[in-house]
Amino acid sequence: MKILIVAPSWVGDSVMAQSLYKIIKGSNSENKIDVLAPQWSLGILNRMDEVENIICSPFGHGEVRIKDRIKFGRSLREKSYTQAIILTNSLKSSFIPFFSNIPRRTGWLGEMRFGFINDIRRVNKDRNKLMIEKFACLSGDVLDKQDYKIPLPSLRVDSLNLLKLSKNFGFDEHKKTLTICPGAEFGPSKRWPANYFAEVIRDYLSKNWQVFILGSKNDIVISKIIEDQVPKNDRELLFNLTGLTKIEEAIDLLSVSDLVLTNDSGLMHIAAAVDVKLLALYGPTSPKFTPPLSKKAKIIQKIEGLEKTRKGRLEEGYHPSLSMIHPSEVLESLLDLSKEIFN
Repeated sequence: MKILIVAPSWVGDSVMAQSLYKIIKGSNSENKIDVLAPQWSLGILNRMDEVENIICSPFGHGEVRIKDRIKFGRSLREKSYTQAIILTNSLKSSFIPFFSNIPRRTGWLGEMRFGFINDIRRVNKDRNKLMIEKFACLSGDVLDKQDYKIPLPSLRVDSLNLLKLSKNFGFDEHKKTLTICPGAEFGPSKRWPANYFAEVIRDYLSKNWQVFILGSKNDIVISKIIEDQVPKNDRELLFNLTGLTKIEEAIDLLSVSDLVLTNDSGLMHIAAAVDVKLLALYGPTSPKFTPPLSKKAKIIQKIEGLEKTRKGRLEEGYHPSLSMIHPSEVLESLLDLSKEIFN
């Protein structure tokens, strides 16, 4: 089969979608997977062995442009896809597979997409809570098989690129490294406070560890606030790389980390997919839906379940459930995690 996947628009979802790709290839190694995805996600998809070709979407997040979508869909007809799997819920995301004349178009009903989706899948919300389980439902009936284990995401690491990065930024890829990922979508309500991150960094620098701060351009301000709380004389082993790396470079940097401390974010899912020890801090979101998919991941959360509001209620915009997680607890958890041996 030749399958077109319409990929999600968020980093974490893009990583978790690899579980579906693994299921498709596992069912038949001859299956060919092309992925229609936003420009920013190409670095992630290039590290997935299951993906044959990547088609860069010309449409920005939230853009409708119906006529352009119809035209773009028609341009894909020559590829003769046998099936499309749409991993998003919006009506507009189903236009391209429909106008590509793909005979089987699989997805959730979403925004009343009758006709545009002709292979509608329904999720048992009581049974399938995890996002990767919802993605797996789009592959068929694999979850009905007894003791079936969904394959977890695993991104490929480029060792040559890592060597280049170490030369460019001046770090030692063989030195004990803690990576901090202080950013998160939706702003500070999903972030652990900056002064708490800084306290952890100071502790590890005092132990002669190397520390990376990673994030996108959106995280430059918060990363600089954290960096400024570390005395200048103590920053020799501190590398603030926020906004300086492409997403594929972040994959390689995370892969050499001995420990990763992160909010619930896209980088958290990438860290899990390169099989490193990570401690994830959750506030108003729930790890019952989108946890870090790794046996080497530990989670700290002070509230049960999902809060409907993602707005921080404290003066700085932080959510109180994250502010309740004290640095001493995080330092203790990181120490325990560093000692743990995983098979």
